[in-house]
Amino acid sequence: MPFLPISFFKTHTVCSTQFEPEIIFESSGTSQTIQSKHAVKSIALYEDAFFNGFELRYGNPENWCFLGLLPAYLERKHSSLVYMVKRLMDESQHPNNGFYLNEFEQLHQTLKLLETNGQQTMLIGVSFALLDFAEKYNLQCYNTTIVETGGMKGRREELTREELHLQLKNSFAVNTIHSEYGMTELLSQAYSSGDGLFHCPPWMKVLVRDEDDPMHISTTGKGAINIIDLANIYSCCFIATDDVGEVFADGSFRILGRMDNSDIRGCSLLAL
Repeated sequence: MPFLPISFFKTHTVCSTQFEPEIIFESSGTSQTIQSKHAVKSIALYEDAFFNGFELRYGNPENWCFLGLLPAYLERKHSSLVYMVKRLMDESQHPNNGFYLNEFEQLHQTLKLLETNGQQTMLIGVSFALLDFAEKYNLQCYNTTIVETGGMKGRREELTREELHLQLKNSFAVNTIHSEYGMTELLSQAYSSGDGLFHCPPWMKVLVRDEDDPMHISTTGKGAINIIDLANIYSCCFIATDDVGEVFADGSFRILGRMDNSDIRGCSLLAL
């Protein structure tokens, strides 16, 4: 079965049935690119996907305090990432939940308070903002999980994931930096608990295709990334992304960079 090039979300309304969408998610993109739009028939389907995906990796959201350092996404409407983090906060109900643009001192004080209280905390942020924060503050984190969502968005010099994670580990005094792999065009997410090795939920699968022959698809090896996401039932479950990666026999995968000449998306990944 052919996979739909992800660029179609920029130029077409991608849907498998006729419906009035409950919400339309838009990519953050850059000023030079056209934003992708994902018409979502049922917001409950998206919530089921990200709540179940989160619980498989991290347990009940009620046990967490969520801090979102997502300036590039908060500055735009219709971000699926902001929606997800906001709903995780709603489920958590922790009084210190919150989003941050550039209030680094306030974020630093909140993190110190949560660490003092022994509260299990997730700081989820776009890469350039986490680096900006890490350059100004050092903090010993015993109870905080740092989750980067990728993307320098032209704000900073591109780093490899290893370089990014090393800087963040030094500033936060943690052994591992977690990562989230998601995009506007998908309703599911994969997570990495360190070393950039991502794991999918059971209803999501990553394959690799030959860049010179898109119909040559393998379950393991290196190549351009194809994704099957069954949560995309009302748009398209079979997506050919512009990312390049490596898939392993157990279904886990790494992202190695972007295909040549592809747009840098809002949640673009780090190049090697």
